Amino acid sequence: MNTSALLPRLLQAAKSTGLAAWQTGQLFRRAVATALTAVHDVLQAEIQKGNMQLVSDFVTSKALPAARALLLERMAARVLVRLGLRGALASNVVGWVLPLVLEQLVQAGHKTGFFNKVQSNTTILDALSRLDELKQTVWKRLVPDAGTGAEVLPDDTPTPLLLPQHVSAPPAPASQT
Repeated sequence: MNTSALLPRLLQAAKSTGLAAWQTGQLFRRAVATALTAVHDVLQAEIQKGNMQLVSDFVTSKALPAARALLLERMAARVLVRLGLRGALASNVVGWVLPLVLEQLVQAGHKTGFFNKVQSNTTILDALSRLDELKQTVWKRLVPDAGTGAEVLPDDTPTPLLLPQHVSAPPAPASQT
């Protein structure tokens, strides 16, 4: 599709949803966090069962198609349940957010050497701790400003009233005696 034809459609879709940019950012972070947690939980369960080689093969795309499909189905089911969406919207969200998270997981795994460490003879506890480190690395890749310390203040927070310096305090009322 031509990008010049795509942009007006994208802008119209954004206008029709009525969501501001900051709202979609929060929704994106929530969807990504849910997908990352679901992927982590499924991989963690497989490692706890002793299937470290399956996890390594799954992430490096060397797993058998049946095993890969089963793990993807488990991940998608967890994301669907945790997002709380229904119907076509839920499957669309899972359809774009799960591959994004898995792609970032693979890239972070190659960059950190996770796969080489897991393929060596490691214990289950060591593999689980490395998986937790990988999850943190992927989260930082997906949401790079996650730890900036910026806060969203509630709407009822009073704003400080600043008076210009040339305005003096109002005169005191004259007392009548």
